[in-house]
Amino acid sequence: MTLRTHTLPNGFRIVTEAMPGLKSASVGIWVGAGGRHEGADQNGIAHFLEHMAFKGTDRRTALQIAEEIEDVGGYINAYTSREMTAYYARCLSADVPRALDVISDIVLNPVFADEDIETERHVILQEIGQANDTPDDIIFDWLHEVSYPGQAFGRTILGPEERVASFDRGDLRRFVARHYGPDRMILSAAGGIDHDAIVAEAEKIFGGLVPVGAFTADRAGFAGGERREVKDLEQAHFALNLEAPGYRDPMVYTAQIWSMAMGGGMSSRLFQKIREERGLCYTIYAQSAAYDDTGQITIYAGTSGDEIGDLTELTVAELKRAAEDMTDAEVARAKAQIKAGMLMGLESPSSRAERNARLLSIWGRVPDLDEAVQKIDAVTTRGLRDWGGALLGAKAALAVYGPVETAPGLEAIRAGLSA
Repeated sequence: MTLRTHTLPNGFRIVTEAMPGLKSASVGIWVGAGGRHEGADQNGIAHFLEHMAFKGTDRRTALQIAEEIEDVGGYINAYTSREMTAYYARCLSADVPRALDVISDIVLNPVFADEDIETERHVILQEIGQANDTPDDIIFDWLHEVSYPGQAFGRTILGPEERVASFDRGDLRRFVARHYGPDRMILSAAGGIDHDAIVAEAEKIFGGLVPVGAFTADRAGFAGGERREVKDLEQAHFALNLEAPGYRDPMVYTAQIWSMAMGGGMSSRLFQKIREERGLCYTIYAQSAAYDDTGQITIYAGTSGDEIGDLTELTVAELKRAAEDMTDAEVARAKAQIKAGMLMGLESPSSRAERNARLLSIWGRVPDLDEAVQKIDAVTTRGLRDWGGALLGAKAALAVYGPVETAPGLEAIRAGLSA
């Protein structure tokens, strides 16, 4: 693998990773503008803008955008997160110039025709409705909101219906003007690619753009809280957040290993104790998420309304027990799962391109994989137990949905963790 970077005079960054033997490639633009960069009156606009990019440009109709990539067997898509918006394509190596031309066109030259805005507004409202009707989707939006109440970071990516219903061309153009500058963008490509050729194309396309300047998003503050929504559903949905490190914190690897050991697979503590031994649920897992200035450990399970009390009690008991008797074997297994998942995932050009863009945005460089492996290996069982013990006193947030009238509340959970 050959990883190379280049920065244009206007701040536009390029990172490529050639993967010998591959006949395909992934190429995309990552923009440092996501949900946390929105004002309260803009909530949902980053995602709306992502949709509008595919509705037509000065050079292409929406159909031509799709056809130009799919005519050569490629694939084009985009996503919006709390910290970034990405536009990317997968194609054969020979078609990388075409893919870069299409992606740069939809990012830099969207038309924002009024009729297209109305069409896509309806699509997004349908997307919001679908999310609201999916309990194990909407509960995570609620959990995030009560974890970071009253903050841009805590608001939903899709935005509320009333905001989405009001956005117009001016709103979209103002958000683009503030955030879509070359100094807020990264072009990342991986696979069968030519670094020098991509840099040359990027210079022609992006070299003349004027920087927009840095934007400092409000810091995220994990406050915690509870949301309980009673509804006649088949299952009671339980989601618990505990405050954890952001990705700049050295303890982020400890958090990842802890969450993997607790609920990252079929051999994990929560899965074995609550599903396999007690049969209280079909789905239960723990996962860690890290952002610029905050992070969280999330535990999710679905169970019956009659058994949510038992499930909560057992979950609390396992969290406490792990701080006392997490074993070397559990830690070694969790480390192996994380390293294997990371390395196997990076056999894909798309995963490589995304990883490189994300790490370049965080660190200003792309750390070698060995660096991450060394940090994972450096975590000890004793350190993991100590960290798990401190986690019991961390700020927490709870969301429960369904037949949850008798579900224990956040205060009861906190009391159980601290007992």
